[in-house]
Amino acid sequence: MPRTTTLECSGCPPLRALTFDALGLIKVVEARDKQRGAPLVVERWGDPESSKCVMAVSMIDRKSHPLLAVARKNNQIEVLSPVNGDIQATISDANDLDVQSEENNIVGLHLFAKQNSELAFRDCTLLTCTTKGNASIRSIELADSSKGSSCIKTWNVCSGGNILCCKVDGNEKFALFGGKCVEMNIWDLNNFTKIWNSKPPTKDNLGIFTPTCFTSATFLMKDDHRKFVAGTNSHQVRLYDVSAQRRPVLSFDFRETPIKALAEDIDGYSIYVGNGSGDMASVDIRTGKMLGCFSGKCSGSIRSIVKHPELPVIASCGLDSYLRLWDTKTRQLLSAVFLKQHIIHVLFDSNFDVKVADLLPCNEQTPTEILVSKEVEGSPLKRKKSSRNKPDGGERKKRSKQSKERKESKENDGWEKIASRDERSKSASKKGNKAQFQCCDLDVD
Repeated sequence: MPRTTTLECSGCPPLRALTFDALGLIKVVEARDKQRGAPLVVERWGDPESSKCVMAVSMIDRKSHPLLAVARKNNQIEVLSPVNGDIQATISDANDLDVQSEENNIVGLHLFAKQNSELAFRDCTLLTCTTKGNASIRSIELADSSKGSSCIKTWNVCSGGNILCCKVDGNEKFALFGGKCVEMNIWDLNNFTKIWNSKPPTKDNLGIFTPTCFTSATFLMKDDHRKFVAGTNSHQVRLYDVSAQRRPVLSFDFRETPIKALAEDIDGYSIYVGNGSGDMASVDIRTGKMLGCFSGKCSGSIRSIVKHPELPVIASCGLDSYLRLWDTKTRQLLSAVFLKQHIIHVLFDSNFDVKVADLLPCNEQTPTEILVSKEVEGSPLKRKKSSRNKPDGGERKKRSKQSKERKESKENDGWEKIASRDERSKSASKKGNKAQFQCCDLDVD
């Protein structure tokens, strides 16, 4: 049985989050109460299908015309609006057999934020990277999605192994790649050249060389590409400094299961770590000391951790089908939402406006949830054949009380009848005595 902890949730401030699950569904979770209310699922986009499992996501979070890119298991990329879910463009690489293979899915995706707002409304540029290391930068025309995409540049970031993590810095000039039997390497996106590569680990005391498997990575600061943090399959967290050396500057172990998710804080020195057994903690990367664990044990592997850009809130999701919202200061659970499917990614919408959201209808339950709740309410409880014709415990108590009241009323009626009879007999005896006395007086006279 999974280890879980029951905690009282105090509610979270107004926010909006987008979740992406293993069946390709995109669910919008909103908390509209200004006094720390419970978040609810207000919208659901797409149809459930296992071939549309979400592999990677990226969003341009801006007030006017935001964009969201979703890479699916069938190697299709959808560019849609994170406000209403309308699909702006769809990219399908049906002609590329190498990309369409099941062992070469898209694992890295990034939407470039354009400086020119006029061009951003008509087209967008995105970076993709597959498991085999096939990276490409493409331009998509949103005005006419039938034209598809035009490839600007294609290159290979690894000669062997599998890419498992990909990250682009805040200035969008450098990209970070790493994976199984692939050392962390940084590429210059302007010249498409490799500018740095980490050094493989040394042999152990027995002379055995064990290659590292990197599962997640993130830059420590958005504006500085020289420092980044990487998590490994051997439950290690490593800090790299490009300007210092090729091997990690700092390395420490976290629990005993592989690191699955990493997220940086705004302060530039705190990170959030999540592993395959559901443990999550905040760590001071300057010293490698743990600041504290988050209260409330998750019952499944954590796959995504995201820090809200403005509020002191982080979101975590994973294979236990829960979206959990935490307070970064107290590390307490604010709220948890059950979403039924395995959640792969989560993103925050920092431009969420409560006043605008109050004008829209808030569906507390999705259609599937409503059907399930009706079935549960309408279906009778299963009992044994012998107990079908027998009354329940509550009915038995009621009947026993009624029978007791009837007995007591009967007994009271009986006592009343007996008392009335005694009174009648007494009155009759008194009358008889008086008559006798009168007869005696007549005889004397």
